[in-house]
Amino acid sequence: MNRTTKLILDIILGAVIPIAILSYLSEPMGAIPAYILAALIPVGWVFADLFFITRRFNFITSYIGAAAIIRGLLTFWFVDGLLFAIKDTAGFFVAIAVFGGSVIIRRPIMTQFFIQALNPDTPQRERSLETLLDTSSVHRALMIGSMIIVGVNILAALANFFLNLFIVTATFGTDLFNQQVAQVNAITRIALTIPDMLGFGVALWLVYHELYKHLPKEDGKSQLESDFWDLVQLRESQQQS
Repeated sequence: MNRTTKLILDIILGAVIPIAILSYLSEPMGAIPAYILAALIPVGWVFADLFFITRRFNFITSYIGAAAIIRGLLTFWFVDGLLFAIKDTAGFFVAIAVFGGSVIIRRPIMTQFFIQALNPDTPQRERSLETLLDTSSVHRALMIGSMIIVGVNILAALANFFLNLFIVTATFGTDLFNQQVAQVNAITRIALTIPDMLGFGVALWLVYHELYKHLPKEDGKSQLESDFWDLVQLRESQQQS
């Protein structure tokens, strides 16, 4: 499945269908069944993606799966008002705790994302990548990148919390409650995704920018035209000579 198709399905199954269920099926299905169905469809899509489409189990997919499990379990915590605002913001709390905790112990979680993205498929490549990522300037970029993700999630959590607090004011289990949840989701499922993507993009760029400073160039090529692992091998050859 290409990235465009995956993104379209993420939007449809993660936002459009749940919002439509809350908006149009609360009365015929009943408010509570419609709420549960709308909440569990995105969770089900995550697991369908992990088990049947991606079918790769690593740190990133484990993190995504754990977040989905938490969202699925919280679906059955039937609350409204302040508690609902807290509940709906739980996903951001998880990200803040994971990325923030990694910064505190100086083992930035962005390191794991890079290891999975670059996919060192031999023990030698694993050692070479660990050496590069342990370089002080690259480690600092990984720390900064992780802090950027924390900052973005803190701002998104505040926005999500207050939107829910001020918009979702009806009692749980009513059609009006579902309508108000749909209104918030229509804003947050799209609007809050944009700064998240931008934050990850900036964090990734910072680390790649610093990483490539430590890699040589092949004759007649820019670094981006060369294979990453070819540059790593060339770097090690130059250091040995």
